[in-house]
Amino acid sequence: MPPVVTVASRYGSGGTTIAPRVADRLGVPYLDRAIPAAVAERMGVPAEAIGAVDEQPHSRADRLFAWLARVPVVTYGPGSSRHLDEQERRIRAEIARFLAQSRRTGGVVLGRGGAVVLRDVPGALHVHLGGPFAARVARTMEVEGVDRRTAERRIRLNDRARIGYVRDAYGVDGEDPSLYHLMIESTAFSIDACVDVIVAASRARRAASTPVTR
Repeated sequence: MPPVVTVASRYGSGGTTIAPRVADRLGVPYLDRAIPAAVAERMGVPAEAIGAVDEQPHSRADRLFAWLARVPVVTYGPGSSRHLDEQERRIRAEIARFLAQSRRTGGVVLGRGGAVVLRDVPGALHVHLGGPFAARVARTMEVEGVDRRTAERRIRLNDRARIGYVRDAYGVDGEDPSLYHLMIESTAFSIDACVDVIVAASRARRAASTPVTR
């Protein structure tokens, strides 16, 4: 079985940098950017529709309503809350189906409830990246070149959106430690150190789950 790693990342903890480097080291696809395009193609909808429900904290409902207004509706009127909810559930279900394919192809998944969708994959490693709020604010200011107030706002909005996504889509608390094999306070270490730890843990998980032949 190829390596499968899921990464849940609090904003400012370096997930968007760490996850693709882990994928490169393990020689498997980094699935984050591939998900909206693949799901949109399968559903026959614009990629923006996927992005509208895909852990986005800014104007998610506005973008999805705008997309729904251009889509023919049979049972419910465009923009109705019931139709909006149904379309959102459809998109999230397709995202989950796409993620499930990685059990065969391998890959590193950032966010999107990967630890829930792929929890039964033998040898998969589920990782949570976090850190104190103040440390994540400092890293966001440094990496994104923004002031403290902007960094704090982005962290609060994104954390709320990501936690809400997992809760709404799967009915679980995405911060529950029981979902993860490895929880790293990534703000306390360098990016390279975090990558090294995750790669080593993934290899150890796969070795432990591989049947011994005699």
